[in-house]
Amino acid sequence: MSHRGFISRLSKEEQDFCDIQNAAAEFYRVNRIPEEVERALNELFFHRPEDIHGYLANYFTNLSAPPRISRLKGREVYDARGQPSIQTEVFCIVCNKEKSMSSAAVSSQSAMSQERADHVMTGVQWINEPLNNMLKIQNPCDQSEVDHILSNFFMARYLEEKDARNKDEESRSTSEPEAVLPSPPSAQTKDKKTVDKGKKTNTADKPFPPAEPPEPVLPGSLAIGSVSLAVAKSGAQIQDIPLYKYIAALKTREAPTQFHIPVSLVTLLSCGKNSPGKLSLLEEVILIPKAEQPVRQIITMTLELQKEMMRIINTSTKAGATHIILSDNGAPALTYERPEQPLDLISEACTNFGLALGTEIHLALNCAAPELMDYSKGKYEVATGVLKSPDELVDMYQSLISKYPAVVALIDPFRREDVDQWEKLSSVIGDSCSLLSDITYKSKAPPLPGVRGHILKHICETTVSDLIRITSEHQGTVLMGTTCSEPCSNDSLSDIAVGLGLDYVKLGGLNGAERMTKYNRLISIEEELAQQGILVSKEKHPPPLFSEKPQEQSTTAESTRPELTASGSSKKI
Repeated sequence: MSHRGFISRLSKEEQDFCDIQNAAAEFYRVNRIPEEVERALNELFFHRPEDIHGYLANYFTNLSAPPRISRLKGREVYDARGQPSIQTEVFCIVCNKEKSMSSAAVSSQSAMSQERADHVMTGVQWINEPLNNMLKIQNPCDQSEVDHILSNFFMARYLEEKDARNKDEESRSTSEPEAVLPSPPSAQTKDKKTVDKGKKTNTADKPFPPAEPPEPVLPGSLAIGSVSLAVAKSGAQIQDIPLYKYIAALKTREAPTQFHIPVSLVTLLSCGKNSPGKLSLLEEVILIPKAEQPVRQIITMTLELQKEMMRIINTSTKAGATHIILSDNGAPALTYERPEQPLDLISEACTNFGLALGTEIHLALNCAAPELMDYSKGKYEVATGVLKSPDELVDMYQSLISKYPAVVALIDPFRREDVDQWEKLSSVIGDSCSLLSDITYKSKAPPLPGVRGHILKHICETTVSDLIRITSEHQGTVLMGTTCSEPCSNDSLSDIAVGLGLDYVKLGGLNGAERMTKYNRLISIEEELAQQGILVSKEKHPPPLFSEKPQEQSTTAESTRPELTASGSSKKI
């Protein structure tokens, strides 16, 4: 190469280098890099930290761009009983790097294995494709916007499926022969009067209110709840605060300065229809401790009381129980025939243990009556071969509460359709006992007469924003874990209950990892709040469970979302 050519090439390299220098200077100037570096070095000198590079790393981390969701990953996992469920993992771009922030799974109510498998498969597909694309670059700390996107997506799928089913039903109806119409009401009344000649009344008996017709289930809705919770956990992690504080700030619009721990309602016994005995009415007998008792003390007391009950059963021939198994709700399931028997057992155990039943502890009964209705007879099968009409069931509850005044709450004593009986029972038990109804699938339904509290489960398409809204609208809400469809490692329910500021939380019995994980988390939160000096005691002494009647809910406002329904694992269509 000639000398002249070498000089020419060198000049070009120098010119390119000069251009790069100018571009870099402009880049640094526009992004104010020299000013920030100078400020960082000045603060570093004045603080003179032991970890110099760690200090600088934290300084510039605070100047980094806000995290953004980069992708979602949905996968099939297994719950506590080995049934398929959905888990959502959230990845975010943090400090220019992709990180796995959190994962979450929610419960399902579906018991049908094939139906559940279809729901899980659809939900995983929703997460990995449309929801992944819709939430990409969203701020994981903007929970309301994320939940709005999720709700709109679900509503679109809901309407699509509903429209498809309507068209399918129309096509079938046009191809089927015309159905024979029933006799007109006048003829039916006449026939009844003819048969019932011996009756002195001229009015027909009030018809038995039928159950709402079951509707097909929209698969995939598990994806909505799991994505919402996973994003909330990601937001809490990004802000470096516990999930309960994050949810509390979402609800109150600011970080609360004080917290209280919800009273744990612990399942003592199970005598439901899946128990070994004839009795079906008492799905759960629940212990209600005093409000100021620490969670650890409640657990210890309950375990000792259960131990004493088992001793009585094993040594007494009068106990009436001959077989014991562990129920899905984590409590002993006993062989009983009458509802008085488990209550007598608890009374005797409390006396032996030195607990004042009705003073130191109270009881709630989860009747789960909607599952006991024999529609062919229009009666509740409270025990094998023992049928009670709705009015007879009112008398039965009144007798139980009169005999056992320590019972201060009844959960789902009737179907929602038996409105008259809800009102009648409320009037006869007075202020000594609270009636609670499950609103997980009916949060927008008209309030039942006499109901003071509400049971709410976090399942399916219920978002974190939904939980905040529902618990704000309904006074006296008890957050309740499901019986057996929860992941063993999921302790979020405890954080949610504390963050929502609820008075009570029901986590189930004291057997099984899926329940004890939640109890342990509640203990951890309680200890953490006490150490920080922000734990307060909210005085709530039964009876009854809720001393004030909730405000009447508006029945005129129409929800823009379809209601949850109890007959499936996901939203009904």
